[in-house]
Amino acid sequence: MLEKTTSRKGKSAGEGDRGAGRVARNRLRIAWMYYVEGLTQNEIADKLGIGRVTVVRNINEALKQREVKIWIEGEIAECFELEVQLKKAFGLREAIVVPEPTSPANVTKAIGVAAGMYITDSLTDDMSIGVGWGATLYESIQTLTPRELENVQVVSLLGGIVQARRYNPSEFAWQFARIVGADCYLLAAPAVVDSPETKEALIERCGLRDVLRRAERIDMALLSVGTMAPDSTAFRFGFSSEEERTALIRLGAVGDLLYNFYDSAGTLVAHPINQRVMSIPLEQLRGVPLRVIASGGHEKVEPILGAIKLVNCNVLITNEATARELLLRRN
Repeated sequence: MLEKTTSRKGKSAGEGDRGAGRVARNRLRIAWMYYVEGLTQNEIADKLGIGRVTVVRNINEALKQREVKIWIEGEIAECFELEVQLKKAFGLREAIVVPEPTSPANVTKAIGVAAGMYITDSLTDDMSIGVGWGATLYESIQTLTPRELENVQVVSLLGGIVQARRYNPSEFAWQFARIVGADCYLLAAPAVVDSPETKEALIERCGLRDVLRRAERIDMALLSVGTMAPDSTAFRFGFSSEEERTALIRLGAVGDLLYNFYDSAGTLVAHPINQRVMSIPLEQLRGVPLRVIASGGHEKVEPILGAIKLVNCNVLITNEATARELLLRRN
């Protein structure tokens, strides 16, 4: 599907705007010829009298600017069978299994793309969505589609991370809200603070109570899980020390959800860091109508199993190989 988007920059009379308009029109023409007419890149280059490199650059830019969106209709039999098995095994309302990527490095992107499509299809007027963080959820932005909806709210379920703009919970929530045309409410505080007293003070004295109250009324929670590996999103930005990571593992932690660390039984471990996290209380998530976990990869099987129990997940989005492992290792 090809969509023409409106420029975010204000229009003014001048050569700059006219030049930018010509560039955009040429880019859309090239994208149309490639995706709709089915011409090869060389054929487009010959017809327009430009180099093949220019054609490739314009096609890539059209994707980046969200002027081109690609949907694949239909179901792959193996994935559909796994979805049925997952729903039965874990009592899910819905399961979405994406085809196994040719490279393990693309698992996160594939799941994120599927998550974005699921969210787009699920959005309705007067809906409130709570969002988590992580690489998988960041990838969902690619397939989120603007909708003509009224009174949609996006609530960040976790404080922010200064060092990591790309995976920053606040940045993700804001981008998500901008794309779907929603109001955005942020937990304007670090993801982890120095003490439970600081956490309470920020909530009561700095206006965060209102955001947490809004989080109590969300219709969907969009979540992803992290592992206990040193390079996982939860540990790479310095909020937790190596000593704390080791201590968490000794206590049985298998992963984190909204920076809350839990064991394979879906129980929060007894470590002080769980008292210092600026997030919605996880027990509160169990009452949210749609509790979506989008995660996959061999290293995330155990964290996913624990997280399903922790928040009573009822929508799971994952990949083929992870789905098979989950079914084999379920209790």
